[in-house]
Amino acid sequence: MTEPATPETHYDEGSQISKRSRLLLLKSLSSVDLQDSPPLPLSIQILLSTRRFRSVSRGVSRSAQTGPESTSLLPRFAATHTDMMLRGLAGRVGSLLLRRSAAAPAGARMSSHPQDVVTATDMSKPVYSDALDVPLPDRPYNMDLTPAQMSLKQKEKGPWGQLSKEEKVALYRLKFNQTYAEMKRPSSEWKTVIGCAFFFFGLTGLVVWWQSVFVYPARPKTFDKEWQAKQLKRMLDMRIGPVEGFSAKWDYEKGQWK
Repeated sequence: MTEPATPETHYDEGSQISKRSRLLLLKSLSSVDLQDSPPLPLSIQILLSTRRFRSVSRGVSRSAQTGPESTSLLPRFAATHTDMMLRGLAGRVGSLLLRRSAAAPAGARMSSHPQDVVTATDMSKPVYSDALDVPLPDRPYNMDLTPAQMSLKQKEKGPWGQLSKEEKVALYRLKFNQTYAEMKRPSSEWKTVIGCAFFFFGLTGLVVWWQSVFVYPARPKTFDKEWQAKQLKRMLDMRIGPVEGFSAKWDYEKGQWK
């Protein structure tokens, strides 16, 4: 009677079988023609050495214990599992890129597409605007002064009687963009609005005419004047509504309406 195998012996046999199955798997992978294909990236090589690949190799080792017939399935199994790992890696890389693009700051995204950048006004700072109900804006219209304009601003601090009319107008334009007369001046925009409205009215009329000619069917005969006259005579002959209705308003003796 043989003695049962000790746990150490069982572990050694399993490790030998696992090593043998890994060698068979690597041999099947090496049998594929990879001369014309580019080398695998480093990330895929690292993925091949992870716990997932080890668990697959243990599954192959169990199938290798059944006999030499199962070794013919190793190339197909290796190719299928490699394709699955590549797809999983591509999905992980895609999700990582999406996360990084979503987490990227707005400045980085705008710098990558300078032609699509729309600068927003910082409303926390004073903003200039021309409005009839705001006589004094938050800041002057012109903030970047030239040396001549700076000297004019210094002259403004003195007596205004020494300023000429042109200098007073220049000082006003430094402070404001438009005068009240310019803001109240009517524009010719109403002509554009009315012209566009009539254009679309005409276009709609052309569409309705085209539909009435080429799309809609012919008018029914009940719209004809002759048909309506015959229908009226029939209703009078049938004395419809003789008390307070239709026929009560017709004089049958004189043959006319009452």
